[in-house]
Amino acid sequence: MLNRAAQPFVRLVEKYLPDPFVLVLLLTLVTFMAAYLVEDQAPILILQQWGGGIWGLLTFSMQMLLVLVSGFMLASTPLVKQILEKLALLGNTPGKAIVLVTLVSLTTSWLNWGFGLVAGALFAKALARRTAVDYRLLVASAYSGFVVWHGGLAGSIPLAIATPGHFAEDQIGVIDTSHTLFATFNIVLLAILFVVVPLVNRLMLPDSKNSVIVSPEDLQEASAPPVASTRPADKLENSVILSQLIGLSGLIYLGYYFFNGGGLNLNIVNTLFLFLAISLHGTPRHLLHSLQQGIKGGGGVVIQFPFYAGIMAVMVQSGLAETLSTWLISFATPESLAVWSFISAGIVNIFVPSGGGQWAVQAPVMLPAALELGADVSRVAMAVAWGDAWTNLIQPFWALPVLAIAGLRAKDIMGFCLMQLIITGFVIGLCLRFL
Repeated sequence: MLNRAAQPFVRLVEKYLPDPFVLVLLLTLVTFMAAYLVEDQAPILILQQWGGGIWGLLTFSMQMLLVLVSGFMLASTPLVKQILEKLALLGNTPGKAIVLVTLVSLTTSWLNWGFGLVAGALFAKALARRTAVDYRLLVASAYSGFVVWHGGLAGSIPLAIATPGHFAEDQIGVIDTSHTLFATFNIVLLAILFVVVPLVNRLMLPDSKNSVIVSPEDLQEASAPPVASTRPADKLENSVILSQLIGLSGLIYLGYYFFNGGGLNLNIVNTLFLFLAISLHGTPRHLLHSLQQGIKGGGGVVIQFPFYAGIMAVMVQSGLAETLSTWLISFATPESLAVWSFISAGIVNIFVPSGGGQWAVQAPVMLPAALELGADVSRVAMAVAWGDAWTNLIQPFWALPVLAIAGLRAKDIMGFCLMQLIITGFVIGLCLRFL
């Protein structure tokens, strides 16, 4: 039944959803108009806010590009290919493949969001090479696991308020993760989603008539062409010793980092991917060939992230984000504030797709409201976190690395993700209200 219900969403999105670059241009114009009409901002001031913020995500853009490229390089090593192919044997039917890739994505996204994005997409390709399954839904399932990231170990909001010296410490103090990430309501919510998300994906599996199957040959990465070592430079490019010395140095650094209590973050994930790829590829030449293959999908990250940075700047500096959040929580009671915080965060996330950035925008609104109403501050903070993660299901900003690795466009998967958005939004809202 759900597969038939999903088809209108799939067809609607395939027909009307533009390329993510066109979408970010439209969002830019919508933000301009809203800042002018709602906040009464002068057009030249809006342009100044936008232009001043365009390059505000340069560091993050490079990190995301490295997530894509280093993850691709790691996945193209012989060892990782063998592991993925063996694990893919467990998904030997379309239904099993959909459930398996969703569970892998949920688990890896809970550990770290950057790792989850890459691992899910790479595993989806490995499954598609083994099993004839609708490739659009398979990749959508890989991306759908991302919905749990902000309730997981790398959740930026719960980790921020657990860190002494955070900007809201004077209001709420330091809130330990036992009250947020490891609170009973969050653990139960995660457990429910680990059942619901794979089940929904499985039930959306189209029949053979409506399935889009990709040939395994189309998913194979090109192998490096043989090159004779005729020059001293060729010997260096094919040097196993050089790669192992550098790769081992990086891995020793990581071992020291973790031994001394370091945790996972985006830079550490990229460092791990990079030095494992250097070691496992064996030679600089094989690594560089993999790099050339992986970089092809990075164009969307490079061109779109500056526009999102500009949108974020206008939303924050014009007061739009604060106005929207304030209006939505004006309906709230102590019992319903978490739900309204969740909904407002989901809407703001469309324009400010950054967990840390969104908390900086919404905390000055949500925290005084929680304190005034006597609501549970830790639950309200997690509601903002879950709202940020929830609408990522239809936010192409975060899907870009997955789409680049899979070789698909946003319109191919967003119809399925829209169905997940509706169902998971209902589940998360109920859990925040009643657990």
